[in-house]
Amino acid sequence: MSEDQDVLVREAISHWAPRFTTNGVAVADFNRVTSSVMRWEDWADAWAAAGDVHAELGREAMAEGRMRSAGTHLSTAAVYYHFGKFVFVDYPDTMKRVHQLAVAALTEALPYLDPAGERALIPFGGGHLTAILRLPHGVQNPPVVIMAPGLDSTKEELRSTEALFLERGMATLALDGPGQGESEYDLPIRGDWENVGSTVVDWIESRHDLDADRIGVWGVSLGGYYAPRMVSGEHRIKACAALAGPYDWFEVWDGLPELTRRTFTFRSHLDSQDDAKEYGRQLSLAGRTADITCPLLVVFGALDRLIPPDGAQRLADETGATLLMLPDGNHGCMNVAAKHRYKTADWLAHHLSAVPYTNS
Repeated sequence: MSEDQDVLVREAISHWAPRFTTNGVAVADFNRVTSSVMRWEDWADAWAAAGDVHAELGREAMAEGRMRSAGTHLSTAAVYYHFGKFVFVDYPDTMKRVHQLAVAALTEALPYLDPAGERALIPFGGGHLTAILRLPHGVQNPPVVIMAPGLDSTKEELRSTEALFLERGMATLALDGPGQGESEYDLPIRGDWENVGSTVVDWIESRHDLDADRIGVWGVSLGGYYAPRMVSGEHRIKACAALAGPYDWFEVWDGLPELTRRTFTFRSHLDSQDDAKEYGRQLSLAGRTADITCPLLVVFGALDRLIPPDGAQRLADETGATLLMLPDGNHGCMNVAAKHRYKTADWLAHHLSAVPYTNS
């Protein structure tokens, strides 16, 4: 970072750098792009330009019949575009333009991913939620993991995490819920994810290629609240893994980064941060934890600067959950990914009785 960069650019780099590189951005690209951006208003276009490079490589590979490479390049482009839009809510027109590039790139990549992906539209709230379904190789009627992104993450960011579940014989359903991704323009953030969960589980039960008796949910950051809130009311879900989620959003509000508070306000469809703080009272596990009856894994970083770790301890104490508190972990524990990502995937595979196709 440079002192010449404005405070929001430095905030984005400081809080989220390991997340970028863990989820698909090359270190060299991260350093090059972030060092070139001095003003926050230039952030999205800089990342869009970087995404264009990978999108062009993908289309070149496609023209040459190198379809696997095409899928990799295009899904990588989607990640770069996503990180251009992720908290760029001060400039909604630019944000939406770059977001559409992310959606288009991933959609183009889906047939060429390994395993391939499928766009799914799940009716909800007079509209629909968009998700990406991927099925593991060699497993008939696999269990499925619902993947709940956070406040500023979307289904376009989740390829590296999907891979962990897929290679262990679990299908993945990466979801844009209310206030997330493709749903954020029509549906505001909401706290009652037990109702979101019931809608998604109903959809899973309508499929003939998924085992609806073996459904799990994984969530990260604000999705780490959505996932346990989901299983507090939707008991057809058999296991829940919550990474870096708050216990009560209102209680942590004053300590959140400015970009996070702005993003929550925008995606809640509210006009002021004061209104958003009050709205955050709806996002709480208070009074809900006694209804969490499935196995629960809580993963948290003791050095999280966005969300204090005491909420994770409270959730574990109230539910008897397995708590993996990483003393050197930041928000999302992205700086120590190897210490939790494989354990989480193995834990879900165990509780969903998944059989990795490599051992079949």
